[in-house]
Amino acid sequence: MAISGFEGFEKRLELHFSGDDPTTGIIGLRQLGFEYLEEVLHAVQCTVVSAVGNQYFDSYVLSESSLFVYPSKIIIKTCGTTQLLKSIRPLQHFVFDHLGLTLSMCRYTRGSFIFPKSQPYPHTSFKDEVLYIEECLPNHLCYRKASVMPSKLSSHAWHIFSASDESHMVVQHLPDVLYTLEVCMTELDRVLARKFFRRPNDGKSGDMAGKEMTDITGIGDINPNALICDFGFDPCGYSMNGLDGDRYSTIHVTPEDGYSYASFECVGSIYDDCDDVVGMLHRVVQVFRPGTISVSSTCTSHEMWTRVTKALEPLGLKCRSCAVDEFPAVGSVVFQTFTARRK
Repeated sequence: MAISGFEGFEKRLELHFSGDDPTTGIIGLRQLGFEYLEEVLHAVQCTVVSAVGNQYFDSYVLSESSLFVYPSKIIIKTCGTTQLLKSIRPLQHFVFDHLGLTLSMCRYTRGSFIFPKSQPYPHTSFKDEVLYIEECLPNHLCYRKASVMPSKLSSHAWHIFSASDESHMVVQHLPDVLYTLEVCMTELDRVLARKFFRRPNDGKSGDMAGKEMTDITGIGDINPNALICDFGFDPCGYSMNGLDGDRYSTIHVTPEDGYSYASFECVGSIYDDCDDVVGMLHRVVQVFRPGTISVSSTCTSHEMWTRVTKALEPLGLKCRSCAVDEFPAVGSVVFQTFTARRK
């Protein structure tokens, strides 16, 4: 942990692969041996603490957030002072050598660090991150864009880099109804945040402590259909991955006073019942009651931001800013910030 405090804001990397292997759409990247995943995570400086999978994808809770492995894509989300971007080169190497698949799309996102001066290279600045990513990517990922989406809150901005090849761009011309929501919450309610601390020498495993935190906080009710893989850290902190068919959700909590933080991420379809999305976000906010929230919604349509507003404003949260940008092979990104009306 940095001397200043633990950095809750995550870095998120999504890599898509393609090739001639007929098993790509069925098993694909899930064939990659666990020893290779461990080597990649070693470069990032984190480890697997719990794991579960279903017929669609494999889910790993990490010592610093989460990893999801689908047949044709990998999503890694890490916090603290991890060096997430150092996973790009070894992943490309292992995937090509063992599966014959090549990188077709890359997306990197993050919020604004609470302790930016504690971050090691290449996360020392967004400029450094973009330069590093571009050095790692093959030339055929020629559709590239980097952007910082601002807000009226100086401490909150959204950083995005995307790159894709021609084939992925063609695919994206087809109707794509999926969305990704990335929710970042700070200034958590202190009483609620205490539920993510463990008693000294409680004798519980991380899995046992995680299950208890899931139950007592109401996290298990956010999506009752999800299979939950959770972990409670010692002396404090919590991570959860939820599996609901081919969709994932994930929560990470840094509960310490002064730099408390929680994140929620999920994927879904714009054709899902609007009330389901609104209800889910409503339950997430009730678990933490944060003072400030930023929400990034990524989709090929602009529909999600209205659902986000519908979910948060009745809870006493006011939308302070809203920015929109377009990214190759990713679609529209809407970045919203909310604060408690008392502010």
